[in-house]
Parts: sequence; C-alpha cells; structure tokens
Amino acid sequence: MYPERTPNTPPVREVTVHHPQPLSPYDLGPSAVLDPYGERQPVVWVPDAYGRMVPMPKHLASAPVLATEPRDLTPLPLLDPVAQRFMGAGLGGGALAAGIGYGVGEIVSAAAGISGGALVWVAVIVLALRAPARAINGAKGSTVNIRKAVIKRNKIYG
Repeated sequence: MYPERTPNTPPVREVTVHHPQPLSPYDLGPSAVLDPYGERQPVVWVPDAYGRMVPMPKHLASAPVLATEPRDLTPLPLLDPVAQRFMGAGLGGGALAAGIGYGVGEIVSAAAGISGGALVWVAVIVLALRAPARAINGAKGSTVNIRKAVIKRNKIYG
C-alpha cells in the first residue's frame, strides 16, 4: 500500500510511549536530619495541583483566604425608603402647585367676571342714584323745547 522508501522521504522511527510514574508523597526524613533545629523555617501544608497536601516554607506560601461574612438575606422593601420620600415629596409638591394654580385661576376668573358683568350693574346703580327724583317717580316738570334751525344758502360764483 505504501511506496518503498525513497531518498526524499524521512526514515520511519518507532513511537515511544511515556508512562509517568505516580508521584510519591513528600518525604521529610533525610532533610530533617540534615537541618539543625534552629535553622529550619516554619512549614505550612498547602494543596498541590493534584489535591495532595505538600509542605511549603511559610514565607513562600500565599496569604490565607479569609472567610467572608455571611450576607443579610432579609427581604428588602419594594421601593427604597429614600425613593419613597422623594416620590411623596414630588406628588405632594405637584398637588400643592395644582391647588395654587387652581386658586389663582379662580381669583383671576372672578376678577374678570367683576369687570364684565358686575361693573355694568354698579354703573347702572350709580346712574340711577344720580338721576333726579322726579324722573324716577314719573312726576311732570317744566318742559323746554329747543329748536335749532339750520339755513344753507348755495352761492354760485360764475
């Protein structure tokens, strides 16, 4: 199926399969004997990549992770109390402005009504009071006839 080896093709090599040996636990036996007690660093045990606990000098280990405080899981109100106060102030302020606007509108319309209708009645009453009593009662007084004559004359020049 495959052609014979030619000078241009690379030689075929055998494939070697690597079988890794399982890691043995860390043994402190020989190093503990060689280090004097006073010169040894404090050791902490930390998990490695495979989940096993291995010793590490304390000054090289990362800082321990502090446990977080438990959260408060009580239910919160639907609206924030501060937002409720702002909303109430906005609604109250709007109602106040609407009430003031309505009141001012009523006052302006009343003033317009006085100038239109009531002042006419006031003028009628004042004229009635100033009229002579005999005109009101219907009594007869002296009659004066005024006659005005206008005479026009046409002049033709010419």
